[in-house]
Amino acid sequence: MKKLFEGLENFIKKEPVLFAALLLAVLAVCLIRPGLELCIKAIDFRTLAILFSLMIVIKAFQSQNFLDFIAARLLRLCKTRRALYFLLTYLVFFSSMFVTNDVALLTFVPITLLIFRRIELPALHIVVLETLAANLGSCITPMGNPQNLYLFSYYGFSALEFFALTAKIALPSLVILSVIIIFLTRRKLAEHGGMAEPHELSGNVLQTQVVRLKADFRTALYFADFVVCLLTVFHVVNYLIMLAVTIVIMAICNWHLFKKVDYSLLLTFVGFFIFTKSLSKVPAFTDFINSLLSSPLKTYLTGIAASQIISNVPAALLLSGFTDKGAMLLLAVNVGGLGTLIASMASVISFKLYSAERTGGEFAESTGHSYFAVFTAYNLVLLVILGFVVYLI
Repeated sequence: MKKLFEGLENFIKKEPVLFAALLLAVLAVCLIRPGLELCIKAIDFRTLAILFSLMIVIKAFQSQNFLDFIAARLLRLCKTRRALYFLLTYLVFFSSMFVTNDVALLTFVPITLLIFRRIELPALHIVVLETLAANLGSCITPMGNPQNLYLFSYYGFSALEFFALTAKIALPSLVILSVIIIFLTRRKLAEHGGMAEPHELSGNVLQTQVVRLKADFRTALYFADFVVCLLTVFHVVNYLIMLAVTIVIMAICNWHLFKKVDYSLLLTFVGFFIFTKSLSKVPAFTDFINSLLSSPLKTYLTGIAASQIISNVPAALLLSGFTDKGAMLLLAVNVGGLGTLIASMASVISFKLYSAERTGGEFAESTGHSYFAVFTAYNLVLLVILGFVVYLI
């Protein structure tokens, strides 16, 4: 029994969102009793299939060092610290549109930490900037993050409608990130007078970033699969055909990739699908949620607020079942990825990666507090600014 409780405790620590989703689903089924047919209908199999296929094809590209290779080549162009900040931030921003925010951070934060350790510069601010860039860049495309993929399908947005909405986030974000970088890398007055030049990168320290691209026949198949996934997202290809293509290609090329898919995320979606559908059958709860979502402004504020507490993916899944104001909810949960550390689970990834670089007692603890303070300051300011700008545009 003790081992059982220890196992459960470890599971909760490792997968708190999944545990919450499954617990809520079980409670809903036991208390509301929606029936098996309703539970099955509640599950959006199309979204799950696309999410699965995108996750495994991105893992395929990672197995061939595709992103690392591109990053290493581009980094050779950097001659100044400002150029390095811009490149790393916008690599994360634009790559997250296609490979999701968490994959972008898992790829580029370790590279960033390695580079900044070698050029002997603190990496705190650039890692926070990359986290902001990942959460903002991933807002722009349907495949950039799970909530976008779900809402794009759930509300049936056309490509034009979707990108017109996300442009409200993309354009201000690019400007704000640029201003932050320019401020962080500004010149400082030297003690002897004149302007100090702390920005030049010594020697060719970035030239030694050698990454081998494992290109072979599989690369072409992975690209073909990725194109099929995109066509499915935009309703050109049936999701069952896409799923079959993905399974066949991965089985032929590298069946080990099936082990690397984040199945906990898929199960989290299933749990919230069942939970929200079951709650929609409870009049009192429906009336309460509807009152919070009765106007575009209330929907926007509720989506942002809910994201701060339960993260933006669960917020999107929960609130979508109670409102037809899909445009405002889409903007809300994406802007709501800013703010607290758990507002977007991708933010937790960069925090863990940064903290893992700092080991050893008191120093490690103070580093954690420093990261949290800087992260929160950046995020709260950006949340307020971007929240107002996006709503007013």
